[in-house]
Amino acid sequence: MERSQRADHILDAAGELLVAWGYGRVTIDEIARRAKVGKGTVYLHWKTKDALLLAVMLKAQSHIHQRQLERMRADPLEILPSRMMRRHFLDFQGEPVLRALYTDDADILGRLNDTAKKEFAELMGQGDRYLRRHLEVLREHGLVRDDTDVHHQQYALLATSNGFFTAEALLSGRAPDTLEVRADILARTIRSALEVSADGGPGSGGPDSGPGSDLGSGPGSGSGCGADAASARMRVAAAAAAPEIIACYEHFTELCAQEMRRQIRD
Repeated sequence: MERSQRADHILDAAGELLVAWGYGRVTIDEIARRAKVGKGTVYLHWKTKDALLLAVMLKAQSHIHQRQLERMRADPLEILPSRMMRRHFLDFQGEPVLRALYTDDADILGRLNDTAKKEFAELMGQGDRYLRRHLEVLREHGLVRDDTDVHHQQYALLATSNGFFTAEALLSGRAPDTLEVRADILARTIRSALEVSADGGPGSGGPDSGPGSDLGSGPGSGSGCGADAASARMRVAAAAAAPEIIACYEHFTELCAQEMRRQIRD
């Protein structure tokens, strides 16, 4: 097994144990046993248990970013905050380590969450700067509202999204039945707060509007030629804005990869 493949295999084993047992019970011995390698092999890659488990977090985050980039490259409308955060919400449910991070689950993460905040402070700051630039580019192209400060919009986007993420644990007994329904509610909430509809006005359409319902994303969408033309203009604007936004997230993904490499023993 090549070094990179072996490292990925160890990361997978460590992630499974972290979620199943929690930070306090996971040991390098158990990780090595789960990965079917020697304990010394684990230490060939990572100096400490914390370095290994931080890399587990980064790997999960990297999966999210890669899927986001793939969607943006395939469809420029995926740069819209409502669409992006809807898919983020669904993706995060498939990454138990990130779910624990968002809910500050002490049983799983123990002190690792505090360590991550310190170790990744610069990376998180860069992520905030890219998100702000993302919103600025959308404003420049008329895709989100410009009647409020961009910093306020960024805060609203993060606070709303984080609220939905943490509600998965806090409101599990009172939430609508399916993840898809909850993702749709998140998308509508963000769209009504931040985005400009296809006809140039704020909001997201009626209460039953699904994600992208006013974006002309399918044949016959809209309610006549005027709506079709407005949707076409929105798609053109998204296509013009997408390259710079994609470049930001490509760079951020590379920064995450660099941080992963920093955790690996030289």
